[in-house]
This record gives sequence, structure tokens and C-alpha cells, in this order.
Amino acid sequence: MAGELDGVTEDALLDGKIRFMQPASGYRVGIDPVFLAAAVPARNGERVLDVGAGAGAAALCLAARVPGVRVVGLDSERTMVRIAAANAKANGMAERVEFFLGNLLAPPIRLTPASFDHVMANPPFMPEGRGNPPPDPAKATATVEDAAADLEQWLRFCLLMVRPKGTVTLIHRADRLPELLAGLVGRLGDICIFPLWPNGDGQTPAKRILIRGRRSGGGPVSIVPGLVLHEPGGAYTAAADRVLRQGGALGLGSPS
Repeated sequence: MAGELDGVTEDALLDGKIRFMQPASGYRVGIDPVFLAAAVPARNGERVLDVGAGAGAAALCLAARVPGVRVVGLDSERTMVRIAAANAKANGMAERVEFFLGNLLAPPIRLTPASFDHVMANPPFMPEGRGNPPPDPAKATATVEDAAADLEQWLRFCLLMVRPKGTVTLIHRADRLPELLAGLVGRLGDICIFPLWPNGDGQTPAKRILIRGRRSGGGPVSIVPGLVLHEPGGAYTAAADRVLRQGGALGLGSPS
């Protein structure tokens, strides 16, 4: 499969259940999109939008877990869209997983507002001008916000695309939780914050959080215990393994 595209490696997700091509350099997929997909409460027959889909990791993981779901991925990098489409084809998912080229400010006309049952996103973690951006342009695009599309713009777009009573699910840095809540409270209800703890020592802070809410919902913000990623020896916990290798779902709260 990798021979069809230049500059890619052929890897695997979900313990080999998904064949996955990605660029050999620049941004490389970690565990974040796998956990993102696990947190989306999609059901057979529903439509999901993956904003900033990259090479399609989250979209493919969700489609593997929910065989009857349809996923649309949006990305601003033409090369990533080509790779993502090739990944969907290689995994026999091309009829229900497709990818479009476009950005938040100029999305494809085929993406109709309020038409998706669920929206998921793994926005760039770093605000523009803060810290040292990666020297690789592709990695910088994936990890650093653009001046025209900061976190607030990402949130607005996700909210625009989800239907009433649908859900929005995000994974982000825990230290940006105040900004996430500022952009979501009053626009989503039943907001649930789900920390991903590095270990179970009770002292090491979470670096990543999942956050999910329902459009037009009126429930309060809640924080749940979350999930511990690693055992003391460094191996994944059974709970993390169930997501990363078995493709299991994560229950984040009331939306279902």
C-alpha cells in the first residue's frame, strides 16, 4: 500500500486491525486520535464529522468500532487528504468514510451546517506565537494554531456543523481547559471533562483531557474520574489497552 504514495510509512492502529499510512516525517500519529474516536457516542446509521482529520486515524478507528457509521473528514492539507482516502480504501471503508480538502474558514460546500449527528476534533495544541513551533512545516501545521483559525474558531466551526441534540467531542491539552470551557459553556450542555492521567500516583497532573457536550443540552458541567494510561512499570493499563488495542468505547457521561 505504501508504494502507491511517496514519503509515507505503513503502520497499524488498534493492534493491527487498521492498516495505516502516514507521512514518514513531520506529524506522526500518537494515541490522541484513538482516544478521541473512542469517546464519540456514535451509533449505526449516524454521520460524524472529523475536523482536522489528518491521515484519518480517528475516522478509521471510529468506523472500525461502529460498522454502520458514516464519517466525513476535513483537512486543509492536500497530501493528508490523499493519504486518508487511501487509508479508507485499504481498510475497505471507502464507501462510508470520505475526506474533503478545505479549512474552517472555507469548508467544502458539501459540508452542510447542522447536518452531523456528532463532530469530533483534535485541534492544534499550541496557540500561535507561544512557545517554539516545530521546525517541520507539516508538523507545525498540525500542532500550532493559525492566526485565522485559533481555538475559538475551531470551536465555532464544530458547533456550526453539529445538529441540535448532537454531540461535540474534543481532545486537547489539560492546561487549555479554561479556554475550551469559555468557548463551549452556554453553547453546549451536559459538558463532561474526562482526564487522561499519565499514571495512578495521584500526584502527576493530566496532560490531556477529553471534553464532550451536547448541542442545545441544558445539563451542567461535570468532571469524571477519567482513565489512567500507564501502570507503574510503564505498560498500558487494562483500561487503556481496551481502547488502544481492542478499539473499545469510552463512556464520558449522559450523551448516548
